[in-house]
Amino acid sequence: MRVLVTGAQGQLGRACIQALTDAGHSPIGVDLPDGDLSIAGVAHQLLTAHEPASVLHCAAYTAVDRAESERDLALAGNTTATQLLAQACEAVGCELTYVSTDYVFAGDAETGYPEDAVRRPINWYGETKARAEEAVEELTVPWRIVRTSWLFGHGPANFVKTMRRLVAERSSLSVVDDQRGCPTYAPDLATLLVRMLDVGARGHFHGTNQGVCTWYEFALEIARLSGLEPARIAPCTTADFPTPAKRPNCSVLLETRLSELGITPCPAWEDALARYVTWLDVDHDADEESVSR
Repeated sequence: MRVLVTGAQGQLGRACIQALTDAGHSPIGVDLPDGDLSIAGVAHQLLTAHEPASVLHCAAYTAVDRAESERDLALAGNTTATQLLAQACEAVGCELTYVSTDYVFAGDAETGYPEDAVRRPINWYGETKARAEEAVEELTVPWRIVRTSWLFGHGPANFVKTMRRLVAERSSLSVVDDQRGCPTYAPDLATLLVRMLDVGARGHFHGTNQGVCTWYEFALEIARLSGLEPARIAPCTTADFPTPAKRPNCSVLLETRLSELGITPCPAWEDALARYVTWLDVDHDADEESVSR
């Protein structure tokens, strides 16, 4: 299958290109140098030029805090680009997979959010992603929305790499311990996305690595696996670490639909993190720093 992957230079886009190739598909990666999807006509031109059977839409504006002040840019990168891509898919009869986020939810659930939970974002980034979901839901061609959370993977910047650097450089640092979520390894999510493509999944899904932790617990495991000193990390509250964008306290995405399709969930987040840290430690950490998004 010919599959167009948007955001091909990002950590999820890269992983999807590899997963599609491994599965015997023919991926076509595009990113901003190939055309700005928020500009009318660009998406249609890409689809007619490459003639994919399916699109994996990984491209997004992901600067959550900057989105509060760059509202137009965030809206264009997330909502407008997805709306135009969805319209182009409708016009040429191409199916669409949209990768969304836990931030479409308010974060006030005690145990987490199932796929059919009501969207109620509490920051502008989440709002732009929620509006994009609405555009995808209007399609008559096959579509799927896959929400994920706390993504990390091969690329120049992510929480794992930031923590490794800070713990190595500082004698102490504080990390938020009252926000819960599901860390997700981009290659594991990419494998899941390709599997969903292969079985013809339709509708809303949640895709994360298994297990739940706080950012503080995540940071402790990063330090431990990296041979650093977890004792340098102290817990703090969200109130102790204010940010321009309000964060959901609970970002846990409950997976209730994958079993219906016979799809094996992603491994535990600890397993995924161990694989990533090992990969970084071998010879890739320094190389990635020079790679631009």
